[in-house]
This record gives sequence, structure tokens and C-alpha cells, in this order.
Amino acid sequence: MSGTSEGPAPAGDLVRPTVTERHIDTSSRTSTGSSPGSPPGPPPGATSLGAASPGATSLDASAPAAAPAPPASPGALTDPPVPDGTSPRAFQAAFATAPLAMAVVDRDGTVVTANESLGALLGVDSRSFAGRSASELVDLASDVRTWHAYREVLRGRQARLRCTRRLKHPDGHSLWVQITVTPLPPQEQAVLVSVADIGPRRELQARLRHLQMHDPVTRLPNRTLFFERLTAALEAEAYEEGGTGRIGLCYLDLDGFKAVNDTLGHRVGDRLLAAVAERLTRCADEAGQTRAAAPLVARLGGDEFALLVEDSTGTEQLADLAESVLKALQAPFDLSGQRLSLSASIGVVERRATGTTATGLMQAADTTLYWAKADGKGRWTLFDPERNAHRMTRQALSSTLRAAIERGEFALEYQPLVGMEDGGVHGVEALVRWNHPRFGMLTPNRFIGLAEEDGSIVQLGRWVLATACRQARRWQVDHPDAPPLFVSVNVAVRQVWDSDLVADVAEILAETGLAPHLLQLELTESAVMGSAGRPLQALQALSDMGVRIAIDDFGTGYSNLAYLSRLPVSVLKLDGSFVRGFQYENADGTSAHPNPADEVIVEALIQLAHRLGLTVTAECVETASQASRLRGIGCDTGQGWLYSRPVAPDLISELLTSGACPLT
Repeated sequence: MSGTSEGPAPAGDLVRPTVTERHIDTSSRTSTGSSPGSPPGPPPGATSLGAASPGATSLDASAPAAAPAPPASPGALTDPPVPDGTSPRAFQAAFATAPLAMAVVDRDGTVVTANESLGALLGVDSRSFAGRSASELVDLASDVRTWHAYREVLRGRQARLRCTRRLKHPDGHSLWVQITVTPLPPQEQAVLVSVADIGPRRELQARLRHLQMHDPVTRLPNRTLFFERLTAALEAEAYEEGGTGRIGLCYLDLDGFKAVNDTLGHRVGDRLLAAVAERLTRCADEAGQTRAAAPLVARLGGDEFALLVEDSTGTEQLADLAESVLKALQAPFDLSGQRLSLSASIGVVERRATGTTATGLMQAADTTLYWAKADGKGRWTLFDPERNAHRMTRQALSSTLRAAIERGEFALEYQPLVGMEDGGVHGVEALVRWNHPRFGMLTPNRFIGLAEEDGSIVQLGRWVLATACRQARRWQVDHPDAPPLFVSVNVAVRQVWDSDLVADVAEILAETGLAPHLLQLELTESAVMGSAGRPLQALQALSDMGVRIAIDDFGTGYSNLAYLSRLPVSVLKLDGSFVRGFQYENADGTSAHPNPADEVIVEALIQLAHRLGLTVTAECVETASQASRLRGIGCDTGQGWLYSRPVAPDLISELLTSGACPLT
């Protein structure tokens, strides 16, 4: 052993330096390198005393501070004071045979003597250490911080030094040691250097860390290690020095894996996960053949995996990786007689590392994975900022919907329902609007679906019903000479299930004074057709009360005519997709050819409805030619921009006063 070193240990392997006691005597300090008896200067490249540098030094607070060294006394190292009855030779024998590797070093940094354990540890005859520099022997000068601390201990200005070093043994293997430098009593004018082999401990720590950071089923890096790597890759230092400055992620979820666990058991499920991990690793290795490093494959939990691509070259690279993964998973898995096939959905995100956080990247990947599953599974989907913005808007609306009802942010507009024969306004449909403080005026298609999902449609529907009935009654009172208008209100099927709709309607009619026949409730065809149990009972009770029931968007749902004759329905509202087939001219005045099939279907539906005693309302009437044709085949009522757009209540009042239509 000749002082060969593989350098100081990484900062993470070293004890954190703490200085608690120093002997400070400014009168005794002299310039380094000119004071007689001062320790040898640092090797070439080492900086001057006091320079700050990251290193492996620890200043142990457990030992008392050494006092200023008195003048050296001849023979101090050979005749130390000993307790009564104990000879110096006993101490020398204990030192020589101690299992801990040690060396006595004088104030100049030169080894005075070393025990056999040090020679055995370093693979060199301990007798050859005498007269050599201790700093070269155990590599104390490889970094400025350690070198400075070592010199301070030699001078008696620092209590203790502890550091970790990786040395090279003469037989070629690396040797991890912990070095402690401790001052001896002042009269000795020397320090004790002890060297402990910490290789086994480090190996145990490495094994424990591996177990902590890897999944036991697939042996892949686990969630903890994945986020550690991801966070490190997003740090500025990781991509500022070379590289592309970009990062990519494939977030993968197995389709239908739960069914495997439920039917074949978790043992087969675990084996399947391990087999999937092998194929993912193979894909990553193939993708990394032309690059400096292969993508990191990790199991994040359950049946979720991730492939992290550092220094990605763009979306094309991530798309190719996702395609290779899907192709690799297509082949069946043979697991001890069990032949299993599965697919996966993958969310792909690729972006610049600058400004990206681990949380933000994972949120984008999770959202994109959800899109891939919603789009049909067994595919990969690339993150779309515009689609994500729509999702974020949807989430923002959903989270504030209930509070918006309480704050009174909703309002109603009304669209006239016009008789096709006389052109008079017979009623109006109430259409809810959300005056959102951030997104402005929103139409029902932006929030009704959200309200149905979270159940707030019950609260909102009750408010719409009460407001519309109150307004219809106000028109009736304000215009006693005009025929009373009926008001049509849309009702979601969840209102029937989650509330007592019959009781709500009865209470609102009694409170507002509106006659039941002046209220029309619209339900979509898909909600009404096939109704049974509570919904059918509620519709029947409302019909018996005198309230009119209308089927909205008729012709686009189940169209189960067998149910039509059994339901308490009085009005069919034809979907606008049929009415557009009657258009003989476009909105700009150019000619348009009608769809003969639509005309035949609509005419048949109108005749069927009339035979069943129902009236028919046509939606989306936009041109006079459409109105003329609908009138010719017997349609009862029309609704659309030909007559009026949805308007505020005061404009309906003007209409009742003037009796003119359309309003536009």
C-alpha cells in the first residue's frame, strides 16, 4: 500500500461536518509554510488554509478541544506517563496488537509508528510506514476541506477529524475505510490516526437500499427510486451541461389486469407482472442501443409502469417507444400452462425540462393515460395541451357548480314555441345560462352534463323549475288580455330518481299560482323510453296532475314505439337533425337540396303521433322553406332561429304586448 486512493467518498456517504470546539489563539498563528515545525504543505493543486470546499470531513464534537501544544520534549513518544503499576511497554504491546488499525503521527504529519492491524488492512508491512507522510498513506490531501481540517488537528486547533475514503488495495480491490484523527495528550506532540474497514457496512447499506428502492415482484425500480431519478433529471444542472434539455415519459397501465387477479389469483397475477416487466426492459434496452443510456423502466404500483426517457429528442422518439411496447405486449404470455393475452394503455408526455416539475409531468401523464383508456384502450395517446385545457376548465366548472347555484350566478332565457298554422306564440322553452365570473356566459351544453354527474342537477333543476313557473305566472298577470303562455322546462332523469319531482312540482305550482296545464316538462327520449318503476310512476302522477310531458330529441334515441303508447306523453319534439333535411335554402340565401328520406321519416312520425293523440314540435326551424314544408305535412309547433333566439324575459313581455313574431 503506497497511498494510492480512488478519491474521497461522495458527499452523500460522508458524515456532516460540525465544528463545536476550537482553540483560537491569534497570537500563536503564523503563516502557513513559513513557520518552523508546521505540517507539510498541501500537494500541488491544494488550496490555501481556510478555503471552503465540499469534502468528506467530519469534526467530531465528542472529544475535548486540544490545548496549545507545548514545546516538544525529547523522548515524549517513547516514555509517556502511565498510571501507577502499568509499564510503558504494556501500552506499546496493546497498541501493537490492537484489532483496530492505528498509527501515531507527529505534528509534522509523519508516521512515527503503526500497528500490525494497519499493515494487514492496507496490505503492506506496518514497519514500512515509519517516516512516511500520513496524508499520502490514507489520502487526506485529496480535497481541500479535509486537508485543511487535518492540518488544524495537527496544530492542536481542532478537536477531531473523521472522514471516509476509498483506497485501492495492492491486490486491486477497493477498500472503503473511515479515518479518525485524534490528538494525543499535549506533551506527546502527536496525533493518533485510526483506520476502520467499513466495506461490509457499506455493502449492507447498498443491499438495504436496493431492497428499499426496487419492487420485489418485478425487481424493477419502484416508485421511490423513479421519482428520485425524475427529480434529478429535472434539476437544472442535469440538462444545462450538454444533452437535449428535454424529457419524455410513457405512463403505462395494463387493461383488464384486475380480472386476472380475480379469476386466477394473485400468484398468477404477480408472475404476469414479472413477465410484463421483462418485455418492457427489453424494449427499453433496444431503444437505448443507439443512445448513451436506455430509458428507465419502473413499476409505480399495481399494474402501472413508467418508462422515463432523459434527454429525449422529441415526440417521435416517445411515440416509437410506445409503439414498441404495445407490440411487445401483444404476444400471449405462457405462465405454467396458463396462456394469457392482454393489452395496455399508454399516456405519452414529451416536453422541455425547463419549467417542468415532477408533479406536473406525472399529472400530464396520468391525464393522457386516462384519455387513452377513454378512447378505447390498447393504444397510446400523446398529451394535448388544448384538450387538457378543456379538461381543466371542466374540472373548474364542476368544482364551483354547487356554490354558483347558491350565489345566484344562473339565469333563464326563453325561446318562443310558435304555432305553425297561425304563427302565434303558444309557449316558451326555458333555457338556463351560467354567468360564470371567469368564463363568461355559458350555455347548458357546458355544464348540464357536469351537474348530472355530481348530482347538483337536482338543486339546479329545482331552481330552474321554480324560476320558470314564477316568470310564466308573472307574464299571465302582466298581460291578462293575451292568451297565457305555457312554459316548457327540461328535466334530467336523475331529478326523478334523486328527488321527489312530483312533490316539487306540486309545491312550486301552488306557490306560484301557475295552472298545471301551463307547465310542460321535457325529458330526453333515452330517459323516457323503457322507463319503469319510479320514473314511470312519477310521469304518470305528473300527467294526472295536468302537467304536460314532452319527449325531447325524438328520433335519435331508442325509438321504442311499443313504449310510446303506454307512456303519459302528450308532445313529441323532433330532433333538429331531421328538420335540417327540409332546408331548401341556406342561411346565406343560397339554394340547398332537401333530404327526401328525412321528409318521409318526419311525415310518418307526425302521422303516427297524431294517430296516438300527440302533438309534434319541430326543433331548429331556421328557414321559411322549412316552416312551409313542416306546416304542409301537419307539424303543430315550430321552434328555432326563424322565429327567435333565446331571449331575456322582458323581450317576451314585448312580444306579448305587440303580438309580433319573429323577434329577430
